[in-house]
Amino acid sequence: MFRWLGALLFLCSLGYFLVSYMTTFGVPAPGGASGAATVPIAWDVVLFTVFALHHSVCARTPVRRWIARLVPPALERSTYIWIASLLLIAVCALWRPVPGVAWDIDGPWRWALRLLQVGGVWLTLRSAAILDVGELAGVTDPAGGLLPAADGNANPDAEALASTAGTFRTAGPYGWVRHPIYAGWFLLVFAVVPMTMTRLTFAVVSGLYVLIAIPFEERSMRAGAHDAYRRYEAQVRWRLVPGLY
Repeated sequence: MFRWLGALLFLCSLGYFLVSYMTTFGVPAPGGASGAATVPIAWDVVLFTVFALHHSVCARTPVRRWIARLVPPALERSTYIWIASLLLIAVCALWRPVPGVAWDIDGPWRWALRLLQVGGVWLTLRSAAILDVGELAGVTDPAGGLLPAADGNANPDAEALASTAGTFRTAGPYGWVRHPIYAGWFLLVFAVVPMTMTRLTFAVVSGLYVLIAIPFEERSMRAGAHDAYRRYEAQVRWRLVPGLY
């Protein structure tokens, strides 16, 4: 029951984020005096940092092993999902509006951005479908309740890719870039119209977190999967954008 309720909360948190980003975050906040954006931006950065610290620090193997001593090991992943989902809901609910609009485009370019955003949603869903979604949501645990053998990092693009043969699958988007879910995230949060400053603050802060987190997550994968992940890196060269990064 704890696992299934956690999975439901996980889905609700993602849905709440999408609704918030597409509706309330898209309403331009009224401007004010000079420097009026400083306080809400500072608040939003601190708010997202709390979520990001949990997302990364509590996903490290030593921390997960410590948590597994406090809760039944079979519920360690679900406990992480519960906290992460509640924090994401809190981030969206407490996000402060930032005055101003970064851009608002009409005509064909408006539709081009919307198509890019739809592409980001498709890329995210397609990539997630390749993984063990049940494990990602904390419902199933192939390790029998123990920590995942690979490393247990927070990156869904890598954690569930290792096969029993000790290799990494390159099906679909995982043959294009190593982190397609993150690539889809960038399209989802940046390809929007209008780009209010509220949205832009969220997009920039979350995007910076992803860029900072990827090298650490890949270092953990190299340490946990040894030569398997190095072979995967050699086979799939790019992290997020083919030909660029």
